Amino acid sequence: MTTPTTVPTGDRERIELVTTRLHTAVLSDVIDRLGFRDQAMDARIRPAWPGAVIAGRAHTLLTADIFEVRPDPYRKEIEAVDSLKPGDVLVGATGPSTRTCLWGELLSTAARARGARGAIIDGYVRDVRHIEAMGFPVFATGMKPVDSAGRSEVIEYGTPVACGGVLVREGDLVVADIDGIVVVPRVIEVDAIRLALEKVDGEDQVRDAILGGATLAEAFARYGIL
Repeated sequence: MTTPTTVPTGDRERIELVTTRLHTAVLSDVIDRLGFRDQAMDARIRPAWPGAVIAGRAHTLLTADIFEVRPDPYRKEIEAVDSLKPGDVLVGATGPSTRTCLWGELLSTAARARGARGAIIDGYVRDVRHIEAMGFPVFATGMKPVDSAGRSEVIEYGTPVACGGVLVREGDLVVADIDGIVVVPRVIEVDAIRLALEKVDGEDQVRDAILGGATLAEAFARYGIL
């Protein structure tokens, strides 16, 4: 009898396990099996620099476009970044706006200082060369050099947002790599991680069988994994 896979109860240990053992494709597969078939963000949100990988808890932020420079334009943006906790991922929903640029080097620096693990922006970012140099993982739809003042403002944070076509709630597990971004709802998180770990082990067996001479059909018939 196979011993059930144990998922750590500690948040830090759980996120570390996801970071080191899992990837978005396998998580997407098991989330599908659990009945949540729309948890992968739009493919237009890509790593801002090669090799960026993120796993952590969503800390959500919502912006709206504006068309005038207002007093104290960064107040809520600063509040949102300063409220990040260790293990958080800033998930910024902009509409998605093509007018503004939400994220840059100084926000990345502040987020890292708070213990955040990355930022996912359904919109534009800037200062990418500096962000890459500091190794802070950021995903975005593109780059634009403009400032947000007079173009957009944060209207709320810590509330559900639609980012990349997925409803993201505060505290959801968010995983991002070269294949894309997956949001794991808390209600299925333990089962999703357990099933994903089991699938990774099964994929290793399928790979070994194929390398050992089995056809793909034979390996699939034996393990039921593709």
